[in-house]
Formats: sequence, structure tokens, C-alpha cells
Amino acid sequence: MRLLPLQTLTPEAFAPYGDVLGGTLGAGVLINAGTTEKIALGSPDLQQAGGKPALNLYRAMPNLLPFTALELERHCLGSQSFIPLSGVPFVVIVALGDASVNAQGLPGAAPQEETLAAFWVDGSCGVTFKPGTWHHPLLAQRAGDFVVLERQGATVDCEIKKLVEPAMIGMPA
Repeated sequence: MRLLPLQTLTPEAFAPYGDVLGGTLGAGVLINAGTTEKIALGSPDLQQAGGKPALNLYRAMPNLLPFTALELERHCLGSQSFIPLSGVPFVVIVALGDASVNAQGLPGAAPQEETLAAFWVDGSCGVTFKPGTWHHPLLAQRAGDFVVLERQGATVDCEIKKLVEPAMIGMPA
């Protein structure tokens, strides 16, 4: 079993897997008579294969560290955003896809395990996974609610793969 270090979430470190929503981002545009700063976060990718945006509330139960990841999932036809409410901290485990192609002809049919990364999200921001990013299901560090923006459509879009080598994630420093 490998030990996967828990990294601090930064937009630069998370960029290969997706986007950070909130936290310390660049400047935006002042609106509402200067009382609000609007910062563009990018457009979610939710309309492939006839999909449409779905906004859901996920009520998470705690899944505390230390934790052993045995499998990852991915969604190839749309991005997926997790935004904690009330400052719920969570852990994100991600990996890029390998060079293989799945039965539907989509690239990255298995997680490239050497790209596995674990990030501590302190609850002050959220994340968006790019389509095709392998990730572990939600690992909330206390019970709480998350707003999740994801693709909804007739085509089911969730692949699950077991890791060749499980990954143990320890406590944050």
C-alpha cells in the first residue's frame, strides 16, 4: 500500500484535475454599485450527449482520515463541482487517465496511478473536476451539506475502477 501525502489545495496544484472555486483567486469586476466583486470561475461542461445541468444538495456523512482509497470514479460527459456549505472541510483524491481507451472510445480508461494526488479543502472553497478526471467519492471530514453541480442525462456517466495499489491518506499537518 502506498502512502499518499495530503497537499494544500491551490489553483496551480489542482489545475491538471480541475478548478478551485473560491479561496484566493485573481481579481474580478466590481458590480452592484461596488458592493460585490464578480470573479469568473469558468463554464461547467454539462451538455455533452444531451446532458443538462443538475443542481443537487448532497448531505454528507463524515468519512474521516486516516483513509484508504481502494477505487476511483470518473464522469467523461461532464464536469462535477462540489461546494461545501457552512465550511465543511473535505479531502479530494484525484488522478489523470492513462493512455488506454474504454469500450466507448473515450481516452484514459484507467487511473494513471502515478498521478494520484490528495488535497485538503478547508471548507472555504469548492472544486470542479474536469470531465474524465478520476476521483474518489466525497470525503467530508464532518457531517454537512454540499451543493453539487453536475451533468444529468439519459446516458449514464459514471465509471468505477479499483486501484492496482490502494492509497492511504493520513491526517493533515
